[in-house]
Amino acid sequence: MKWKIVLTTATAAATSGLLLAACSQSHTASDNGGNLKSDMASSQVLNWSENGSELTTLDTSLVTDSISANMINNTMEGLYRIGANNKITPGIATNTVVSKDKKTYTFTLRKNAKWSNGDPVTAQDFVYSWRRTIDPKTASQYAYLYAGIKNAEQITNGKAKVDSLGIKADGKYKLTVTLDKPMAYFKILMGFAIFFPQNQHAVQDYGKDYGTTASKMVYDGPFTMTGWKGTNTTWTLKRNPHYWDKRHVYLERINDQVVKSPTTGFNLFQSNKLDMATLSGEQVKNERNNPKLVLRKTSRLNYLEFNQKKVPALANAKLRQAMSLVIDRQGLVKNVLGDGSTVPKGFVTTGLATDPTTGEDFATENSVAEAVTQNDAKAKQLWAAGLKEVGKKSLTLSLTHDSVDQTKETAEYLEGQWQKELPDLKITDITLPFKNRLARETAGNFELAISGWQADFADPISDLGILTSTNDYNFGKWNNADYDAAIKQAQTATNNSARWQAMGRAEKIIGTESGVVPLTQNTIAQMVNPKLKGLIYNTSGTNYNFKDAYLEK
Repeated sequence: MKWKIVLTTATAAATSGLLLAACSQSHTASDNGGNLKSDMASSQVLNWSENGSELTTLDTSLVTDSISANMINNTMEGLYRIGANNKITPGIATNTVVSKDKKTYTFTLRKNAKWSNGDPVTAQDFVYSWRRTIDPKTASQYAYLYAGIKNAEQITNGKAKVDSLGIKADGKYKLTVTLDKPMAYFKILMGFAIFFPQNQHAVQDYGKDYGTTASKMVYDGPFTMTGWKGTNTTWTLKRNPHYWDKRHVYLERINDQVVKSPTTGFNLFQSNKLDMATLSGEQVKNERNNPKLVLRKTSRLNYLEFNQKKVPALANAKLRQAMSLVIDRQGLVKNVLGDGSTVPKGFVTTGLATDPTTGEDFATENSVAEAVTQNDAKAKQLWAAGLKEVGKKSLTLSLTHDSVDQTKETAEYLEGQWQKELPDLKITDITLPFKNRLARETAGNFELAISGWQADFADPISDLGILTSTNDYNFGKWNNADYDAAIKQAQTATNNSARWQAMGRAEKIIGTESGVVPLTQNTIAQMVNPKLKGLIYNTSGTNYNFKDAYLEK
């Protein structure tokens, strides 16, 4: 997430992991409050932290970042929840019937699901939410994720009415969804925030303030939120007394806070004021043998984006390739970051998906080596040729990036390499808080930016789809007709082999052209309280699911 389009058959084969073991269902129940088990601590208060990134919205139609998505995933619920290893688990839907042609899904909804204001969760809440999200007036950056649902693309293109979307309520507790074509990944799609229901009364009553603070929201998930006023960096999740499965929600409260500095986070962890703190590379080296250290693999790619609309010279492939070729990614991840991050093979992250037609890791088999390899001599040649082609003798560019330590260190390294190896390139640095950087990037107010993307599904299209010329997440406006054609084929192919071949072509095009430049594949290093059990962590999609988490004695 920053989240994305249509996927296919391999979605269920997610590269996900269960954080810190221990499934609660195996415990013997006691009568302490009706829901705690005999090996659970009497105080179920978790002190959590976010690494520098701020909460931006609770509006499921407008969410774009992973922090907000994680909070929504734990305070809201859709037809399904995503469990360990990206498996579908029960949500609002109690039963699903799929037609023989696999284009109609009929969901039976549970009658005991309620909003935090006491209203029942009904089929109409889904109809209202989906129509609101896909309405061009809402300007949801994830509306394209609805592609494949009947009339979705026509609606987003302004060629059909919103109420023609393939979703209808058959009474209060039956929901029918009609697709344009079979979508093998459709069920897992229903577990993501962009498809969650919305309470129409709340949206209309709160108006433009809906989702901008914790109090301007109603919740149907395991927790409710308090304390977030829209700009502050602390908030609390509280066990939702109206949640249909509240008996299996064990944490009473989660105190969450944004921690800007790994040093601050580590000190808070050491003094037992935090149960989780994210570490810097230097701290990882020092704590390498500490049993509380957890290294989490992710499907998040950090990459360099070029704003070709704002700086037309950046449409020149040779200039982009030159800026990529001077980067020593191995040195960056080992000597600069040192936090366990790895060198990417391309835009699709390693380990995300296996090509079912070959049995090979997709990123590995479609890697363009030169796209992620250092070659200073060739970079200089391409830089000189590129400047000549655009009629320039030099370029002065700004690099926009987040203020968190990892990104600042990456930016400092890039700036040093460029100015050392490409003397006709001058760089000015723009360091911003996450929310401000994201706003600038979304508005196209940047020249170069260190961006990030985490796959929402274990399928290459989850990454590749955002770089088409019309996608809202293609902030740099890179445009390649062959790439667009390959993605379109991948979206519409009914033959599995043809689909994966099309995605492979797309990956090779982006690598050859350096439309964006892969920098690092993230690993998150954390100190974690070993008494925390049952928390589900997935490498793609929404990372943290606190529903079954608890603190043991």
